Amino acid sequence: MVCTFFRKAPKFWERRGPTALLLWPLSWLYGSVLRIRKLINDLGLTHNQAAPVPVIIVGNIRVGGTGKTPIVIALAQRLAQLGWKPGIISRGYGSALIHPTQVHSNSDPQQVGDEPVLIAKRTDDQFPIWVFPKRQQSIKSLLRYSPEVNVIISDDGLQHSGLVRWPAREGGRDIEFVVRDGRCEGNGFLLPAGPLREPAQRGRDATLMTESTGGNKSGLLDEYFEGRRAFTLLGNLGTPYQLINPSNTQTFEQIAAEFLPAKIISVAALGNPQRFFNALQKQGITGKRIPLADHATYTPEFFAEMNAQCILITEKDAVKCAAITDERIWVVPMTLNLPDNLIDWMQSILQRPDPRSYNL
Repeated sequence: MVCTFFRKAPKFWERRGPTALLLWPLSWLYGSVLRIRKLINDLGLTHNQAAPVPVIIVGNIRVGGTGKTPIVIALAQRLAQLGWKPGIISRGYGSALIHPTQVHSNSDPQQVGDEPVLIAKRTDDQFPIWVFPKRQQSIKSLLRYSPEVNVIISDDGLQHSGLVRWPAREGGRDIEFVVRDGRCEGNGFLLPAGPLREPAQRGRDATLMTESTGGNKSGLLDEYFEGRRAFTLLGNLGTPYQLINPSNTQTFEQIAAEFLPAKIISVAALGNPQRFFNALQKQGITGKRIPLADHATYTPEFFAEMNAQCILITEKDAVKCAAITDERIWVVPMTLNLPDNLIDWMQSILQRPDPRSYNL
C-alpha cells in the first residue's frame, strides 16, 4: 500500500512543487478508485451490517499519526466515568494476525501493534481491546466476550467501509472524528502526490485539533473548516519516569539542571515527531533530536551507541522497549483533557434511540 511505503512523510507533501505535480496523475487515479468505492457503498451493494452498539471513529485523513491514540484513551476513560461501558477496536498496525485478538498490557506489540498495547497499559486493562484489520470481526469478538459493552471506540477506521453508518444518526456511524494536527493537509493532494488518504472535504461530525495550525505554511483548505464543528485538544506532558523503574521520576526542571543539553537526546517514532520535540522545548528541554519513522522498532544496540546521559522517549515508543535495560532512558507521558462541550455534544448523539428499534 502507498501509505505503508511512505513510513516517513516526504517533504514534497507539504508544498505543490515539481515532484508533487509529477505524481498528481497517480493521485487522480487513486481518487477515482475512492469515488468508485464510495458509489458502491452508497448504493448499498456491499451489504455490510451496522454494529449493534454505537461506534465512535477517531481517525484522520492524513497519512501518519495526528494524535489519535491519546484521544481514544481519553474518550474511553471519560465515557466510563459517565457510566458507559466502552470497548476499543484497532487495526493493529504491523500485526500479522489471522483472527481477532484481544490485547492486554503484557501483549507483544510486534504481534498486535504498539498503539493497542499502549492503550491497554495506560488504562490498566480497564477496557476490552480487540485487534484485527477487519473491524466488523473485531466488533463481533469483542461483544461476544464482553457483552456489557454499549459503545465502541475505533482507533482509526474512517476509510474502512466495513464500519457501516447507522440511519437517522447525525453524521453517520455514529460519530466520526477527524483528527488534525499542525501540519494540516499539506499540499492538499491525495496519495502519492500528497499526504491525504481521501479528500479533506470528506464528511465528519467534528474536527479535533491536536495542535495549533499556525505553522501551516500552505494555508490550503483552511477555509473549509471555518464555521464547522471543531474542538481543540492540547495535550500536556507529564512527569518523566525511568523506563527500567517507573516509580523513579524526574521533573523537566531536574533533567535540565542535571544534564547538559548536548548530553540529552530525544527520540520519537511518531507520525509527527516534531510535535513531541516542540513540547519538550516548551519545558526547557533542548539537545539532540532523533525523529524516526512511525512505528519503528528499537534494539538495545540502537540506544547503546548514543553518546548521551539522558534519553527521552514517548510512551508509544516505551511499549517496544520492554527488553531494554538502559538506565538512561526516561519515558515522557502525555495527558489529554476533553472539553465539556465536546462530551456534552457526544452524549447527545450516543443517547439517541436506536433507529432500528422502531416498529415500522
